[in-house]
Amino acid sequence: MGGLRKIHSSSLFISFLPLLTIIATAAPDQQALDQISALPGQPPVSFKQFSGYVTVNAEHGRALFYWLTEAANDAAKKPLVLWLNGGPGCSSVAYGASEEIGPFRINRTGSSLYLNKYSWNREANILFLESPAGVGFSYTNTSSDLKTSGDERTAQDALIFLISWMSRFPQYKYREFYICGESYAGHYVPQLAKKILDYNKASSEHFINLKGFIVGNAVTDYYHDSLGTVSYWWSHSMISDRTYRSILSNCNFTSTKGSRSCDHVINYAVSHEFGDIDQYSIYTPSCTAPNFTAPRSLRLKNTLIRRRSYGYDPCTENYAEKYYNRPDVQEAMHANTTSIPYKWTACSDLLLKTWGDSELSMLPTYKELIRAGLRIWVFSGDTDSVVPVTATRFSINHLNLTVNIPWYPWYIGRQVAGWTEVYEGLTFAIVRGAGHEVPLLQPRRAFRLFQSFLAGKPLPKS
Repeated sequence: MGGLRKIHSSSLFISFLPLLTIIATAAPDQQALDQISALPGQPPVSFKQFSGYVTVNAEHGRALFYWLTEAANDAAKKPLVLWLNGGPGCSSVAYGASEEIGPFRINRTGSSLYLNKYSWNREANILFLESPAGVGFSYTNTSSDLKTSGDERTAQDALIFLISWMSRFPQYKYREFYICGESYAGHYVPQLAKKILDYNKASSEHFINLKGFIVGNAVTDYYHDSLGTVSYWWSHSMISDRTYRSILSNCNFTSTKGSRSCDHVINYAVSHEFGDIDQYSIYTPSCTAPNFTAPRSLRLKNTLIRRRSYGYDPCTENYAEKYYNRPDVQEAMHANTTSIPYKWTACSDLLLKTWGDSELSMLPTYKELIRAGLRIWVFSGDTDSVVPVTATRFSINHLNLTVNIPWYPWYIGRQVAGWTEVYEGLTFAIVRGAGHEVPLLQPRRAFRLFQSFLAGKPLPKS
């Protein structure tokens, strides 16, 4: 099979010329302008924060919003980690930064912040990116862009962002770099990793020092994800035997083209058999706030809609929408500088509804990235019914990887934190008692997982 596919370096270099133009016109003092002095209601911290915009397409006026929280200690020696949330169309500021791995949590009134004991910036410099344009504070001046987003352009824009951002922050050039994400970032993360490897082949600098990536509850392969999701529903008593058999007989998981019979039985299961549960964390309470808008019903058709998730505090998304729509917060974060004509929201319905190209399977990309020698970890919270552990296991099994360390329970203290198996080229881990947003429901276990990933060491056996 060999290594990554051969690329004609000269033609690929030409395709990256627009990126070099953007870099050449970057303002040298923009890093200083992007520094955050303090966020409204923020407790004192020792680390630096930066946020702002990076233009990824000047002709269309597309610009992506980022938020960097540097490492709490020895930032100059710590790796750089990019975090991406999924959707497609959901905000890394809303989820990754504010509910999961970021240094701050938002209080119920949206008036102040408090510290996250298990923030991942204890171990790395964390860069949150709202991607693609139209998500959160990221924007485009070309309205048609909002209806033509897809996997390919999202990956290309993210690559352009990184190249230009590292020109603005040259101290991170050549730094050890990792990509993390969850849900539909199961597409974003490996697709961006492949773009970076291709770029490094065509560039003489190789300054994006990509070492690996880690993704959780990740959309991976349409067929195996769909089959694994239905199996999870049945095995966790969310649907009846009759409905389970009906789904298997009426739904063609080899095609994204839906059928009336399949849609009918899926909608029946969600509407009449699931009950009023949080599908992203099936054993925790749902939000009962009076103004709360529940996630739309799921379908197996196309993308296993929808990537919102709620955990220990199921209403936490509401707090983010209060906080990030405050004018003083936006001013402190250098956000919404162009007066975007809509409110900041955690997810964009328009992007989700009009998403264009979506690869049916990421497994061929995984095979290429494994051959390239990247450190690759995949993890699952075991109480998520949207992109469940069974779906991920079905997908990974079809990579046909050699087992290096057989299945075993991993521990924190004397408690089983989950289970793991180490393959040649990939580590799979389950986080016990976690839903779709693993760091929200099991922050200590997620933090230990992240530490092990960065160290390149198997999870602790005792």
